[in-house]
Amino acid sequence: MNWLPDGDHQLQLPVLITPARWVAGVDEAGRGPLAGPVFAAAVILDPERPIAGLRDSKVLSPARREYLAAEIRERALAWSVASATVNEIDAINILQATLLAMRRAVERLALAPDLARIDGNRAPILRCAVETLVKGDTLDPAISAASILAKTDRDAAMERLHNDYPLYGFDQHKGYPSALHLELLRSHGPCPAHRRSFAPVRQALEQRSV
Repeated sequence: MNWLPDGDHQLQLPVLITPARWVAGVDEAGRGPLAGPVFAAAVILDPERPIAGLRDSKVLSPARREYLAAEIRERALAWSVASATVNEIDAINILQATLLAMRRAVERLALAPDLARIDGNRAPILRCAVETLVKGDTLDPAISAASILAKTDRDAAMERLHNDYPLYGFDQHKGYPSALHLELLRSHGPCPAHRRSFAPVRQALEQRSV
């Protein structure tokens, strides 16, 4: 990644290595939870239809995320959301499953991007050029948009899982290892939505088998 020179206290902005007409921002949601799929989104923004207020999804309220998600779907040139299942996470590990979800999201875009800009420092193998950008969800509007779509779609999926497995409080913690989730996991044992390759889930299984 090339960087523009700046002062000690100014934000460094990424410079595109590869000239591109269609640039897709790509981000994920759900690497850390103990349950549920991992989601990824890809977004190609329309410079003629800017969207105000794009930020990293983690700093936005749920209501603001939902509002911006609707704006992204309406105004973007192309967008896509994909996921990797719990079984895929357990089979190939969470990193590889995240990269798989990212690849699926990019491949499902209605416009084939010339460049995919990926949040973080690891990228899937794609047909187009690829760049990685650490903290990209705070620096690149297209990545911010992708983070919002991935987060809102994953939260909706966890709400649906709550309907299937109401004992675990997925509607509250969205599968993350909160104190409540860990307590319920110990009390009830894992359900089919839990990632058995994650240590707290394995420990809960072992405790119940004793």
